[in-house]
Amino acid sequence: MNKRTKTVILYIINTLFGLIIISPLIYALLVSFLPQNQIFTFPPKLVPKSFYIGNYIGALKIAPIMRFILNSFVVSSVVTVGQIVIASSAAFAFSFLEFKWKKVLFIAVLATMMIPDETIMISNYLTVGSLKWLDSYKALIIPYLSSAMGIFMMRQYYLTLPKELYEASKIDGCGNLKFLTKILFPISKPAIGALGVYIFLTTWNQYMWPLLVTSKPTSRTVQIGISMLQFSENQSYGLIMAGIVMVLVPSILIFIIGQKQLIEGMTSGAVKG
Repeated sequence: MNKRTKTVILYIINTLFGLIIISPLIYALLVSFLPQNQIFTFPPKLVPKSFYIGNYIGALKIAPIMRFILNSFVVSSVVTVGQIVIASSAAFAFSFLEFKWKKVLFIAVLATMMIPDETIMISNYLTVGSLKWLDSYKALIIPYLSSAMGIFMMRQYYLTLPKELYEASKIDGCGNLKFLTKILFPISKPAIGALGVYIFLTTWNQYMWPLLVTSKPTSRTVQIGISMLQFSENQSYGLIMAGIVMVLVPSILIFIIGQKQLIEGMTSGAVKG
């Protein structure tokens, strides 16, 4: 078997696996355009004869999905920007600065990655409740403005950069803040892009924490709000699938736009300890 044949076989296998993975998404999209009386017909009709948009109109009437999408977009965007700024600043300190207990502090930061979110969720909820932040953006955003994974990822990338770059900038009179914003940020676009895409999608898909701290429909995010379609009086699989499609579109677009940065950033610091 020559190299070309192996390549063709590999592409075929990858294509089949790709189709298997995205088949639920394709099914949801097709069902969202089917009227209720055609969804359970036999033999099943997966390809609609005409695109029926009544499911989308009905979903928007039953639940304020656009409000849910706006809430999730605001929360995910602010958390993403906040984590990038905090993770980059902390990673800069751990990579370029010398101070007492540096390694101990970094190990302590990494140790927090071993603590499951579920173990601290109740204490965080009590704290947020005591501050009267329930049903607000503050409850959804502030507890997630920093993460050990982001600090570790940015530090690994910064360690691949020559330390002479920082020393030369100091000789030229460049302060730490200016070095971080004018030099490090521009050359760290792959790592920042990867971190941004990862954080945005992770925050967008959060379920348990928004479920705890939100109760009003106007405060809910997409993952919580979409359940209103499932438990509505006129429950319809077409409505549910239409809502799921509307919720998935923004996250899919973000992934498509940032997939190159995500792959480059994830592998950029992989060989540096």
